[in-house]
Amino acid sequence: MGKIEKTVKDAEVFASMVAKKQGWALNPDRTFLDDLFHGLAKNFNRYGYYSCPCRDASGSRDIDSDIICPCQYCRPDQEEYGYCYCALYLTREYAGSGRVPSSLPERRPS
Repeated sequence: MGKIEKTVKDAEVFASMVAKKQGWALNPDRTFLDDLFHGLAKNFNRYGYYSCPCRDASGSRDIDSDIICPCQYCRPDQEEYGYCYCALYLTREYAGSGRVPSSLPERRPS
């Protein structure tokens, strides 16, 4: 049996389910969001897991365990800034504020 490929729509469904379960919102910028969904699908098809589309993954699930979406840095970023490093997931409060996410400092150790 061959490897099952994930589509961009699969990545969108995945991220939407995560956001709903966690009580988060997805970035409202549809063009930006589509780029993130493409990155998630590409990473899944390359590595076999949804690694963060904004960070370089190694291809080793053990090494990348901290950046499997939603990454372990997502919640601390949201607590401090209102959104995660990728700006894929926003707190509901931030999403309702009308502000636009900007770049964040990287929490992942080098």
